[in-house]
Amino acid sequence: MRLLKSTATVGSATMLSRILGFIRDVVLARMFGASGETDAFFLAFRIPNFMRRLFAEGSFSLAFVPVLSEYKANGDREALRDLIDHVTGTLAAVLLVLTAFGIFAAPLVLSIFAPGWLADDRPEFSLSADMLRITFPYIMLISLTALAGGILNTFERFLIPALTPVLLNISLIAAALLLAEHLEVPVTALAWGVLIAGFAQLLLQVPALLRLGLMPRPRWGWRHSGVRRIMKLMIPTLFGSSVAQVNLLFDSIIATFLVTGSVSWLYYSDRLLEFPLGVLGIALATVILPSLSQKHARASADEFSATLDWALRLALIITVPAAVGLAILAEPILITLFQYDAFQPEDVHMSALSLVAYSAGLPAFIAVKVLAPGYYARQDTRTPVKIAVAAMVSNMALNLLFVGLLLYYGFEGPHAGLALASSAAAYLNAVLLYSGLRKQAVFMPEAGWLRLWSAVILGSATMGALLLFMTRDVESWLQAGAALRVKNLGLSILFGVIAYIFASMVTGLKKHDLLRGAK
Repeated sequence: MRLLKSTATVGSATMLSRILGFIRDVVLARMFGASGETDAFFLAFRIPNFMRRLFAEGSFSLAFVPVLSEYKANGDREALRDLIDHVTGTLAAVLLVLTAFGIFAAPLVLSIFAPGWLADDRPEFSLSADMLRITFPYIMLISLTALAGGILNTFERFLIPALTPVLLNISLIAAALLLAEHLEVPVTALAWGVLIAGFAQLLLQVPALLRLGLMPRPRWGWRHSGVRRIMKLMIPTLFGSSVAQVNLLFDSIIATFLVTGSVSWLYYSDRLLEFPLGVLGIALATVILPSLSQKHARASADEFSATLDWALRLALIITVPAAVGLAILAEPILITLFQYDAFQPEDVHMSALSLVAYSAGLPAFIAVKVLAPGYYARQDTRTPVKIAVAAMVSNMALNLLFVGLLLYYGFEGPHAGLALASSAAAYLNAVLLYSGLRKQAVFMPEAGWLRLWSAVILGSATMGALLLFMTRDVESWLQAGAALRVKNLGLSILFGVIAYIFASMVTGLKKHDLLRGAK
């Protein structure tokens, strides 16, 4: 039950963050809508997020946690502290140089992400560059936060790192409500909110690190053996993480050539996808990476495989119905959360198109989060990189193909082609990761998968039919007030969940599927 409880802890904290994230997006949509100014902010925020996922949650965490887990397993406390001190000092120095470059060269950095705005001399470009100078230090702050979170997660202190994103949402909400009206360009308040959140998130980690007695004392450590091992592991993971981020970059580049609002429509649909992806996918990845790393260090092959089996079962049970529900409820959810004041019905419809396309790939997005730690925990960083490159190439090709076809045939929302391409590439990524683990005999599925698949599919179909019946009149949602929208959406989700649980249990889902291997 230990892994299940840890996953529930991280998932609950992430759910709180996602709920506050929805409130944040409701505030942003109501105050700023889907305009050129919001496009400018979202891109100025996406760039440090790009770097965060590349360095903090990407290559660094994937290399740092397995090595730290190995030091912990050896039982030498002084060596562990020495590693943490040298890693912190080295990472901080590198990030300081990167942050300084980003601030002074903001227009140059932005030109890579928004060539369409630069080519057309659109006002969004200069506004976004100004905000990027404010948001860029976030990469340094959040990367150090990720380092602290990696230490805490290795010692099974999952709650504080999982609660950290809450502060970003609170900061952005406060900036929008309290600061925006006092600035000449109101949307720039959001950029200041990002910067304030970076400091708050880093400071939140300090008490927990002090309680563990592992508060870093930064020291330059380029020649430290542990740092060099992490650097060696980071090279392929950096490339692998950059592959995922290049896909996002490519999406942004294409979106800036489409009609105004495309960046925002993709943002709002992606935000809704992030709810199940964060609550389950990121929670599972966070919990199982240190667990798998420790089992690999102990050479517990059977437990290693059982942990992966359990994580995949839990992912299947939740993601398939979540994908079905998200696709069917796309417009009702967007109407309930965002369709007020500046956010128009047209914005709802356009965002729903990309949300449906994203939801089709939800099971694959989460499967990748579960399967990739099976490689990184064994310090095999090359194989997932090769697989990620194949997925990246396919994603780029499909981006051009899908968007081109939608434009050629006059489809009203060509931006949805970007979301559909991401979903298709995620399935390729997941299949290749799964096949690799099987070929290496690292993962051996336990009995009962056919029964589980049957139960999940039948349960999801039952739920989907009920949701289609309950939400068939979208126009009535547009005419309803906020309270009625929330009530109707809540009832739809509640009855959908009940229908799924009942139908799937009748057709073969068992409690044992949730507990098998969760230790």
